[in-house]
Amino acid sequence: MNYRLLVLFDLDGTLVDPAGAITGGILASLDAHGLQQPSDPELRSMVGPPLVTSLREIAGVNEAHLDSVIAHYREGYRRHGMASSRPYPGVVEVVEALRAAGHLVAVATQKPQGLARELLRVQLMDHLFDSIHGSPDEEQAPGSEGKTPIIAAALAKYQGRYDCAIMVGDRSHDISGAVANGLHCIPVRWGFGSPEEFNAAGATEPAESAESLLELILKTVPQEASHGNL
Repeated sequence: MNYRLLVLFDLDGTLVDPAGAITGGILASLDAHGLQQPSDPELRSMVGPPLVTSLREIAGVNEAHLDSVIAHYREGYRRHGMASSRPYPGVVEVVEALRAAGHLVAVATQKPQGLARELLRVQLMDHLFDSIHGSPDEEQAPGSEGKTPIIAAALAKYQGRYDCAIMVGDRSHDISGAVANGLHCIPVRWGFGSPEEFNAAGATEPAESAESLLELILKTVPQEASHGNL
């Protein structure tokens, strides 16, 4: 039987560099509503978690302003933020190599699922993935927070079609969501997390480059199952 990995990739900070589109868009939306702006470290920490969570817990946006701030941000992100984002160096080649070897590759992101599809389409990357899993498009809908159910949905879709699954991400919630689903997570150093964040979440060896990421992913393939595969 042909051995197959299921590799789940986070999106922003792992596959795609937002190039300031997220942090700049948040600042612009808060400013338009006359709300206090977070510090630079706080802004960086807002990339990855659900936007509604970051706005509440980090930016301190109250419920009366939340929907309007999100709508303003999303409008600007669709207008110019997605186009200004860029794939990180080498990540497309990593995904292509995994697909060429017959492995399943999917996206598991806390970005709303429809928006994730739009971003990958704009970046000409949507064809690279077997499926895309994200938060509900209604951002304050039940189940719109947390990486664990998103990863679980991806695993359920491919149940029985892979022998080993692994998560790749850049923040602690990628790691905790993977662990909650019984998976190992490889953190990447080019995103928005830090070594301290990875260590606190219990992650092991991080990927320093796309080349090292591919090597770390392939280490998860048992030797007896790897013959004939990348």
